[in-house]
Amino acid sequence: MHFKLIIAFVEDAKTDEVMDAAREAGATGATIINNARGEGLAQKKTFFGLSLESQRDVLLFLVEEHLSRHILEKVADVGEFEERPGTGIAIQIDVEDAVGVAHQIEKLVGVVEAEL
Repeated sequence: MHFKLIIAFVEDAKTDEVMDAAREAGATGATIINNARGEGLAQKKTFFGLSLESQRDVLLFLVEEHLSRHILEKVADVGEFEERPGTGIAIQIDVEDAVGVAHQIEKLVGVVEAEL
């Protein structure tokens, strides 16, 4: 079984909603890193040196490759990445190898076979 890593940078207010959508789309879980910060095309607004931007969470999803595009699209839809600038981004990268995922593979075998 081959995997992809989806990395999503999400507004912290949307993290739970994005997690729920990713699970519905086939993700078996995620690692969440809280309080990330990022900058886009426009400079951040500050008030007396304090950032007025909301914090971001980084979500790391290790997903089966056949499910990855669907999960990525769901994350983008729920996170409103294309509708509102500055709400977040998501990318996927190939994973050469992974360990510690045997219990996920057992669950995913039937799901992936149904997709193919």
